[in-house]
Amino acid sequence: MATKYDVFVELYKSSNPKGCIDIVRAFKKKKTEYQRIRKILDTLVEMKLIEKNKYGYQATMNAKHQHLYDMLQYCIKNGVNYNELFDETVAKYLSKAFLKKSFGMKDLCLNAKTVSRVSIILEKNGFLLVLSRKPFKAAVPYNSFLGDLAAYYGHHPPATKKKEDEYFEEIQSELSKFKKLRASNERKYQELTETYQIKFIHHSLSIEGNPITLAQTFKILKDKIVPENLSMESIHEVENYQKAFSKMIENVHEDSALTKESMLNYHFIAMQHKKEITGRFRDEHVIIRGNADYKVAHYAEVEGMVAALLKKYNDFNAKKKHSLYEILGFAAYLHNEFQHIHPFFDGNSRTARLITFHFLLMNEIPILDIPLGLLEEYVFSTKGAKKRDDKKLSHVLQQIIMFNLKAINKKLSNF
Repeated sequence: MATKYDVFVELYKSSNPKGCIDIVRAFKKKKTEYQRIRKILDTLVEMKLIEKNKYGYQATMNAKHQHLYDMLQYCIKNGVNYNELFDETVAKYLSKAFLKKSFGMKDLCLNAKTVSRVSIILEKNGFLLVLSRKPFKAAVPYNSFLGDLAAYYGHHPPATKKKEDEYFEEIQSELSKFKKLRASNERKYQELTETYQIKFIHHSLSIEGNPITLAQTFKILKDKIVPENLSMESIHEVENYQKAFSKMIENVHEDSALTKESMLNYHFIAMQHKKEITGRFRDEHVIIRGNADYKVAHYAEVEGMVAALLKKYNDFNAKKKHSLYEILGFAAYLHNEFQHIHPFFDGNSRTARLITFHFLLMNEIPILDIPLGLLEEYVFSTKGAKKRDDKKLSHVLQQIIMFNLKAINKKLSNF
């Protein structure tokens, strides 16, 4: 059933005036839907999102409406149901949640049913980290989309400089639960791995500018259907990264340590759509687009710095037992050091994620995706950072791991 936001998107992207019957046809509805669509159009006119003229209904283009359209497109690209999310109550929830490092039921000034409904919507889309269900305790990672959503409804929550919480005890508890649940539900866990893998591929490549939506990514990788009107390079980029991810999972299953060759191999597989640069270290200087403050190694230093990084990795592994604190600290170091070495012409960030996931999975920490709500914090802790901060990245990794564990354990518990 078409909604007011569906109709707005349809009119805004076309920019040309359309009659009510044109909208009915665009949504492939029966003529009996005419009156309902007409009421939606009249509502949009009242909201001043569109205008009615002698040619039909037409979107009015201005900065505010463009911003709304961009937010709706963000939802479409990432498989988020904007008809659930665009709601005054959701905006109020967010405005209260942003002010807290973590919050409980009473902090939101909403009734229990509303908190439960909104929490489900946010959690399933990767925008809410539930720390405890009884009693309810959660955290909302701040990102610009959620801030814009709250602002759209007139709420202007500050982006607070909050002290970073640590989740080591919660992660340890969830890890113990995960090991028991996986032992009795291995088949279900493998099914979940496939689903989260596809989400990760979409999230990971969206950071790099790939335009393919989450729904299209599922069609390409799961259904083996290639949607129309997509560039072959974008499609191959998605397919190649799945192959590289699968290779990483295979290496973990075989208990294979990271080596120079495995790093090169991950890059070689992931970047097959750019054959001229695959699987070899760069021999020229590169810069990070959009972040002039991000310093990378001189190309003459790459080989030696990769060797030094692998020595630290091997020295770390030589000690058989590590605390969770040590593991996550080294994971953050590994990721940041690799990115700052920037050994390849292109594809460094996606390779850094693969080697970090490899390391964590080898340490029995299930990390299969970076949820949508944490992508922005992740980027600004890595290649978007003005200054390197391994502790900040470690904190983001804690949140990512917590989200993965909570989501996986919930699914396995319901099996």
